[in-house]
Amino acid sequence: MALALVGFRSLILSGGRFRTPEPRTVTARGDLATDELATIELFELNQASVVHITTSARMQYRGWFRRDDVEVPRGTGSGFIWDRHGHVVTNFHVVNQSDRQLVTLADGSHYEARYVGGDPANDLAVLRIDAPPPKLRAIPVGRSGELRVGQKVFAIGNPFGFDWTLTTGVISGLDRTIQSMLGNRIRGVVQTDAAINPGNSGGPLLDSAGRLIGVNAAIVSPSGSSAGLGFAVPVDTVNRVVPMILATGAVERAGLGIEMASDGLARRFGVVGVIVADLEPGGAGERAGLRKPEQRAGGWALDLILAVDGERIKGRDDLVRSLLGRSVGDPVQVLIERSGQEVELTVELQSISRD
Repeated sequence: MALALVGFRSLILSGGRFRTPEPRTVTARGDLATDELATIELFELNQASVVHITTSARMQYRGWFRRDDVEVPRGTGSGFIWDRHGHVVTNFHVVNQSDRQLVTLADGSHYEARYVGGDPANDLAVLRIDAPPPKLRAIPVGRSGELRVGQKVFAIGNPFGFDWTLTTGVISGLDRTIQSMLGNRIRGVVQTDAAINPGNSGGPLLDSAGRLIGVNAAIVSPSGSSAGLGFAVPVDTVNRVVPMILATGAVERAGLGIEMASDGLARRFGVVGVIVADLEPGGAGERAGLRKPEQRAGGWALDLILAVDGERIKGRDDLVRSLLGRSVGDPVQVLIERSGQEVELTVELQSISRD
């Protein structure tokens, strides 16, 4: 008579006796593929250089009888160790509007961070932690000017709070222009199809030699999750900006050497663009041929800035954004309207301030 048994252990009828089933024989794996071993080594060598950043902000809670200061979580992101002095590089938007930053190392240790400075134009910021030097493994730095579409890339970060996650892909495009989380445009960024998700921001993008080639900064996705369109600030920009932040806490800004008239004045003149109100003597704008307003018999003669490198300028904010991320000495094509005629001038940007 057939026997059916139901329960958490299955029994097999064999030779009139019951026995517990045994595990299947394991098939030998053999050696890992060469590319697998290379990826494993890359991750293990760089994991200690990547950090997890959590931020919070102080807010005032007003109750019926008293007011209390409370700490509210702001978000999480990634970063990486820049040097053995405890400097940590991340995205500016990761730490923006936060009062407290907590850095977690790969060994699980936590350190309160101190904000050193930032560059909103390139979405970069530097923190510092007081960790023992043996724990501070600086990430190897490469070059982004030599990158080629199709190269393998590797991202390490903390997407959705899943610490030290590795994703892989290739460089999908170079010299892209994106809109940062702060609303300004960042030029020259690296595009990749390696999965970049919320929480990856500020983490490193590495080449197959394990060198830093970019800082993961943004994604383009209707859902807010990875859609194969990730973008990283190129390491050549990072290697230019971070030393300036370490030296002064700020970044040298590039500009035209002009004073802009208010948008209200432009509206009163019935024009769209930026009126050149004044020029720095001997500055970039004056050398390029820009002119100050001049009153003539028929009215005012004005230089009205219409575009920078083909990007239309509707007001002061547009002009400021068009120059963010540019370097001193960079040439830009400035289209102006003068006496009813359009004129294009080449302006070599000058240093204007540190902010």
